[in-house]
Amino acid sequence: MRLDARFGKNGEPAGRDLDNTECNGVVQNCDRLVHPSDIPPRVAQHAVEWLMELQSGDTTDTTWQALQQWRSQHPDHERAWQHIESINSKLRSVGAVSSIAHAALTQPRSAKRRETIKALSVLLFAGGTTWMVHDQTPWREWLADERTGVGERRTIRLADGTTVDLNTDSAISVHFSASERRVQLISGEILVSTGKEARYTSLPFVVETAHGELRPLGTRFLVRHQGSASHVDVFEGAVMICPSDGIESMRTLHANEGVRFTRGAIDEPVQTNDAHIAWTDGMLVASGMSLSDFLFELGRHRPGYLSCDPSIAELRVSGSYPLVDTDRILDILRSTLPIEIHFLTRYWVTVRPRHS
Repeated sequence: MRLDARFGKNGEPAGRDLDNTECNGVVQNCDRLVHPSDIPPRVAQHAVEWLMELQSGDTTDTTWQALQQWRSQHPDHERAWQHIESINSKLRSVGAVSSIAHAALTQPRSAKRRETIKALSVLLFAGGTTWMVHDQTPWREWLADERTGVGERRTIRLADGTTVDLNTDSAISVHFSASERRVQLISGEILVSTGKEARYTSLPFVVETAHGELRPLGTRFLVRHQGSASHVDVFEGAVMICPSDGIESMRTLHANEGVRFTRGAIDEPVQTNDAHIAWTDGMLVASGMSLSDFLFELGRHRPGYLSCDPSIAELRVSGSYPLVDTDRILDILRSTLPIEIHFLTRYWVTVRPRHS
């Protein structure tokens, strides 16, 4: 099915208007094809960033070419953009277009802009109350007790003395009751140092992820949500891992061990590395890391899209890099590796081989 409605070059919906009945029919048909709830949250946010870029008023042919490249790079990208195009009447009815235009005038990396992007990605891809009914991550992230934006890191202290460091683009909810202390990792990555307040020590402490529960024993440990799996690194004490669908595969992880686990299984542990928590000191540390992996990690700390040409993906990166200025890190890479950094827009950066 091909929709008649399209966005013009000023970012406004173009084409004929759809009445409510017809619009609902188009959206329902489109949802059967696009399945917006299956689009990864970060792709949805990128699609909204592109829409904001079109609303900024200074778009060029280069911007449009970059958008087309983004759409063609992965089926999820094209599906996300088609979904935005398909709901132009909804954008007007909820005032989203004017909100996007207003947000597009704010600083690209400001907290206000980041919050707007997250809110609009939930609005445009939630499909009414679907997120609440199915308890999907984007909606839960928006309602989380504590969260950080892209490039933001901070530490919170819980009532029992536990400290939780939140890495970039992370979200948690905290629930203390008469029977337990529970922290839900909704997205991103946290470093937990369990507290020792006497009135709480008799209550179990649980960290919940989408893939199971972690029950620490006087410990310091890292937890990261990685799409289809979670990853745990233990630095002090021990942590019992209880996969959601594999209770028989429970395992206790000890200090200096790290492991990946899914809802049904736990991989074999490997030795952990202090470089995994360098972000708590505002650093990205690499020791022989492939360039593609390094750029993936760096991309978590900057808004927009950062990609690596496959021909240079296996170049190796070592060193300690301050995360306070990710553009500076790209400059350092350019000066030490045979690469060039190509900016199509401020949100679209490609690392390519340097041409002699």
